[in-house]
This record gives sequence, C-alpha cells and structure tokens, in this order.
Amino acid sequence: MKDLFEFELAQVKPSVVICPKYEQTFRILGKRWNAMIIEVLRQGECRFSQLSRAIEGLSDRVLTERLREMEQEDLIEKNTECPEHVKFTYRLTQKGLELAQATQSLKEWAQKWITEDCQEEKNSIE
Repeated sequence: MKDLFEFELAQVKPSVVICPKYEQTFRILGKRWNAMIIEVLRQGECRFSQLSRAIEGLSDRVLTERLREMEQEDLIEKNTECPEHVKFTYRLTQKGLELAQATQSLKEWAQKWITEDCQEEKNSIE
C-alpha cells in the first residue's frame, strides 16, 4: 500500500526547478553580513574602517573576506583613494545598487509580514 501511495504522490507532485541564478542571489544575500554590508554601502562610498565601525560584531578578517567575495561577484568595487597611503574606498557597482534596491522590497515585506517581536539591535537593517 505504501508503494502505491508513494507512486501516486510522485505522479501528482510537480517537479520544482529553481533557477540557478535565483538560487545564487539568495546564496549571496544569505551569507552572514552581506546584506548589512550592502545596506551600509547603499548609503554611500566607505573606507574599510568606516564599514568595520558601522557593523558591530563583524571582524576585520571576515569583512575582508566578504568584500573580496562581493568584489568577485561584481557587487562592489574597490577604489584607491590615496595611492601613497594605500587607502581604499568601497562602493556598490550598478549590479550592487540594483541588488540593494531589491533588498528594500524584502525589508518592506518583512515589516509587513513578520509578526514576531524582533528585538531591535543597533545594527538592524532598517
């Protein structure tokens, strides 16, 4: 009987195929700290130290790692601010800006539909 039931479910259940690009987008956004980095850079160009101060709890090592990954994804670009002092600034690329706009819609959805009492933190993305 169980085999027949499983067979019937297999017949009825449509196969779900998720677009790999859609999946990759959520892999990027789902990685810890990425959404916060995008949110800070959405407000304007920043130096590493400014990003580090803006996101409490994010270590410099992890920030460096995330910035490199996001640069490889062409979400941010690193610019030399002062070559002789080797100071860099980071800003969102067009691709990153468009992703930041998309996250605004997610934030609006969360505000509307997430009814749990969320404890507000200093670094909340609002």
